[in-house]
Amino acid sequence: MIIPNMHYADLKESYLFYNIAQKTKAYVEAHPGTHLYRMGIGDVSLPLCDAVIQALHEAVEDQAEKERFHGYMPETGAPFLREAIAGYYGERGVSLSPDEVFVSSGASDELGDILDLFDRDSAALVIEPAYPAYVDANVMAGRKIVHLASGEENGFLPAPDDRLEADLLYICSPNNPTGAVFRREQLQAWVDYANKNGAVILFDAAYEAFIEEEGLPHSIFELEGAETCAIEICSLSKTAGFTGTRLGYTVIPKALVRGGMNLNEMWVRNRTTKTNGVSYIIQKGGAAVFTPEGQKQIHANIQVYKKNAACLMETLDALGIWYCGGKNAPYIWMKCPDGMTSWEFFDYLLHEIQVVGTPGEGFGACGEGYFRFSTFGSVEDTKEAARRLAKLLKK
Repeated sequence: MIIPNMHYADLKESYLFYNIAQKTKAYVEAHPGTHLYRMGIGDVSLPLCDAVIQALHEAVEDQAEKERFHGYMPETGAPFLREAIAGYYGERGVSLSPDEVFVSSGASDELGDILDLFDRDSAALVIEPAYPAYVDANVMAGRKIVHLASGEENGFLPAPDDRLEADLLYICSPNNPTGAVFRREQLQAWVDYANKNGAVILFDAAYEAFIEEEGLPHSIFELEGAETCAIEICSLSKTAGFTGTRLGYTVIPKALVRGGMNLNEMWVRNRTTKTNGVSYIIQKGGAAVFTPEGQKQIHANIQVYKKNAACLMETLDALGIWYCGGKNAPYIWMKCPDGMTSWEFFDYLLHEIQVVGTPGEGFGACGEGYFRFSTFGSVEDTKEAARRLAKLLKK
């Protein structure tokens, strides 16, 4: 008899994006030819930069020549890419050796796979509202989840509490969905808490390239003591447009030890057992991101999304609506007006001005009454959506 993983039965139905798709589909069918302004999009709209495209073409040509052909790549990542990523951290004052960097096919994959390192009896703390995969990956593993609420009173950036009992601490900064970013002293408090209690921080840094404010940490490893309590997971999806290309990286310091086990060594064994590595072509494209020209080009694209954010922020400021995010993140998290629930506000925007966003309730109970706008859409659509929003909500 085949016995399934019964913890899958504990998963709540993931209806957020399904409901959004169904509602928008029904609206379009009822209003054929109508253009929707999709401000809930989690995908990027700008293409890969020229430096990456050139590197990808060169890598394809390499595969056509016997002398330059590459087969299996090292499971933990090509040395040239691990060195480039370590160098990128070095520019921010974070000293890493290349063998503390692990190349992955993206942050989403890694956030689930990394749980192999931890006993199922370990409890996971999730700050809500949160990226749904944090919760679901741990439910699938049968792990206890500690939900830590956040809200306007703390800018959706809660502090650790010694009464909390958790072994794994999920921290995403800049945050999805709220766009909030931990300041140095706030993040240091979490590092100190983790070291004091023997916990491990799983730091999601997928949006670090969107930080523009001086002094805000881009990496957990900018904080004192983080090398003994943290794993950092990052992605090129939103920073460099790799959503359809798939590439990310994970940093596990050699100083991270729990229960007499070295987590860096454990992850080497995990990757060499469970993967055959990321393709040579994709890694060559990824390495181009970390060149001076690549950095210049991806930040030019990021500035387009930042202008979208500024446009929406200006509108919300004029309307007097509370929000966070936007300045240092590609998401804006606004309070629904007039006491609307997040789904009521979704329907209101869809039917009145054809704007589509993401109801906050889909990110956990703390998200009810809030709404997420993404800034990854086109400039033209963002401007028009902002204009319509201003007209609709003007008192």
